Amino acid sequence: MNQERQDHAGGAVAEEHRQDLVEVSINNQPFKLHRGRRTVAEIKEVGHVPPADELSQLVDGKYVLLPDNGSVVIRGGEEFQSNPRAGGSS
Repeated sequence: MNQERQDHAGGAVAEEHRQDLVEVSINNQPFKLHRGRRTVAEIKEVGHVPPADELSQLVDGKYVLLPDNGSVVIRGGEEFQSNPRAGGSS
């Protein structure tokens, strides 16, 4: 009987964990992320974005460049776009 409670509790935790996953768009492709604060590095990793690329987030109809050491609060529906970094001086 005790084992059933543990399984049930574990199942409830697993279901709650799945509900924390929301869909975001990275380079026009859907990906699942957990709600809450996520680092730019985490978002790049999930979206298979090279670490050297820049990542921008669509905010109020405009793409806003995200700092590499920054973070974003994920609620679901966010849109991100990556681009190679602009070249340096000549």
